[in-house]
Parts: sequence; C-alpha cells; structure tokens
Amino acid sequence: MGNQGHEHGSLGKFKPFLAAIFLQVGLAGMDILSKAALNQGMSNYALVVYRHAIATVIMAPFAAILDKKVRPKMTLPIFTKIMVLSLLEPVIDQNLYYVGMKYTTATFAAAMYNILPAITFVMAWILRLEKVNLRSIRSHGKIVGTLATVAGAMVMTLTKGPVLELFWTKGRINHQAAAKNGTDFHHTIKGGVMITVGCFSYACFVILQAVTLETYPAELSLTVWICLMGTLEGTVAALIMEKGNTAIWAIKWDTKLLTAAYSGIVCSGLAYYIQGVIMKYRGPVFVTAFSPLCMVIVAVMASFILAEQMFLGRVIGAIIIIVGLHLVLWGKSKDYKSPPPLINQQIVEPAKIEMANNQKDSFDHQAITIDAAGRETSIRDENLQEESDSIPV
Repeated sequence: MGNQGHEHGSLGKFKPFLAAIFLQVGLAGMDILSKAALNQGMSNYALVVYRHAIATVIMAPFAAILDKKVRPKMTLPIFTKIMVLSLLEPVIDQNLYYVGMKYTTATFAAAMYNILPAITFVMAWILRLEKVNLRSIRSHGKIVGTLATVAGAMVMTLTKGPVLELFWTKGRINHQAAAKNGTDFHHTIKGGVMITVGCFSYACFVILQAVTLETYPAELSLTVWICLMGTLEGTVAALIMEKGNTAIWAIKWDTKLLTAAYSGIVCSGLAYYIQGVIMKYRGPVFVTAFSPLCMVIVAVMASFILAEQMFLGRVIGAIIIIVGLHLVLWGKSKDYKSPPPLINQQIVEPAKIEMANNQKDSFDHQAITIDAAGRETSIRDENLQEESDSIPV
C-alpha cells in the first residue's frame, strides 16, 4: 500500500506537465489543419462557430453527469464573467489568430504566439495571481525564463541560417512550399499586429478563467458554457462581418469539417477543461509557459509531414525556448498546490463530505442515546434515594 501511494504521488507530480504538453501538441495539429482549411477558402468566422458548436455538443453530456454534485448555482456575476470569457477567446482571439494566419503562415502565427507567456506573467504579477519576490533566485528564474522563451521565439521567426539536411527530408523537400514562405511585408505586419492583439485577448481569458473557477469550481460545466456562448457570440460576429454571405456556412466531408471537429473537440472542449484543472493547482502562468513548445512541435511536424526545410536558426531558437521553459518551471516548482489524487476529486470530495455528515449524525445519535441512558440512571438513583429516605427507623 505504501509503494502504491508513492507511485500515485510520483505520477501526480507529472500530470500537469503531461497535460500541458498534450495541449501544445493539440494546438500544433490545429495550426496545420486550420491553415489548410483557410487556404481552401473556409471563412474564419464560420470555422469559429462550427468549432464551438461541436465542442458544446460533445462536452455537454460529460458536464451534466460528472459535475452534477459540484456545480454551484448560476448567478449574474458568474454569467457575466462567462459572457466576457466567451468574447475574449472564442470570438476575438481565434478570429484574429485565423486572420493573422491567412496573411502570414502557420509557422509565423505559432511563433508570434510565444509572446503569450510574457503577457500572462506580467498580468498575473500585477493582479497578484503570481508570486514574485525580487530577492528570490526562483523569481529571477521565472523572469529570465519568460524573457528567454520570447527571445527564442523571435530567433526562430527572424533568423533562418543555413538549411539542415535531415535524413527524413532528403529528396522530399517541398520547394514549392518553401518558395511561398516569403510573404508580403505589409501582410506580415498586418498579420503580426492581429496575432499580437489576439495574444493579449487570450492572456486576459486565461486570467479571468482562473478567477472564475474560484467561484464556479466546475471545470467541465464552465467549458460547456464558454463554448455555448462562444457559438452564439461567434454567430453574431459572423453575420455582421460577412454581411449576409450564406455561402460561408457550406461544409462538406473534407478538410474543413475535419478542422472544425478536431479544433472543437481537442482545442476548445478538452483544452478549456484541462487548462482549467491545471490552473487550479499551478496557476495561469504555468499553462501559458508551455506555449513556446507549440512552435517547436509545428516545425518538427511540418518537417516530417510536409517535408519543409529545417533551418539552423529555428533549431537554435528551439533550444533557447526549451532552456527558458525549464527556468520558468524551476522557478515555479515551489509555488503550486498539491495535485489531486488519481480518483476524480469532483467525486471524492462530495463523498468525503457525505461521510463526514453521516459520522456526525452517528455521533449525535450516540450522544443522545448515552445522554438519555444517563438521565434514566439518574432518575432511578433519585427514586431509590427518596425511597431510602422514606424508610422509617
């Protein structure tokens, strides 16, 4: 039993890391799929709506069952936060990200998004959601690591260097795709600005999600609410921006549908839920600290799947990102709560409360029984004493 507990504890320590890496792998797949769908003429507004509609349908049954005992009553302040959350990420961030990707490339968009950890870190520091002690070496590690991840992303974006001949790309280099990598300068600036604004919006979303979970600690239900309201708000945005263009809603069994389904299930439904659970124990900065990995994963996947060229500058930038991420995680290693046990905490906690109440009721019943027996004994003794006093001498 002791060894099992030790194994469970060791596994619990790695859960947040594995979950955060899973998120970045999922987002990397979304970048490649969504770029292909957008190149085929899919509207980014329609993609956002379909994405969150699918996420709502898939996640709602799980939320209804698993969150039944822990879901608090909906109040106006909580619903207002959900409305803002749905506007920040599903509508503003995703549409700006997709439009920015249209003007540039998937790799450029993923690279630009690596400023997210720095923005989130500063916002969390200002709002006192992140512990920073300028006299502590671990806090220095967090600051330097965050700056290093941003610097590594910029190196990957701005520096190419010589081409690296990898054994799995020999003879398979996609020269046509490589020729298209150079985008128009004005488009690059326009796309970069949109993606940067989207990063600010997503950072606000992550911070507000962490705050909302304090008063609405039902991650699955919150995910469903965000996806549902994101679908409705995204539909309004699409109708306004596309001005009655009904052709954007046409979808077939092709890359467009695959992109909407994958993005909805993995990058909205699962991602919102998983990052909510991680933030509960590690904070919002921990979640966004892994975002630079997405750039590395996109570059590797593009090299394998699309046979794109790998440049020395991108490899150096990836190494800097990994070092910076390690520094951030080292700095945060003492700042987190203990992770939940293997059993779902949402099920365990109500059971503990119910058990405690049953024990309390049992103790109260015993106390009443003992008290009643004591009273009967006391009354019997008093009667005997009265009879003894009344015996004539």
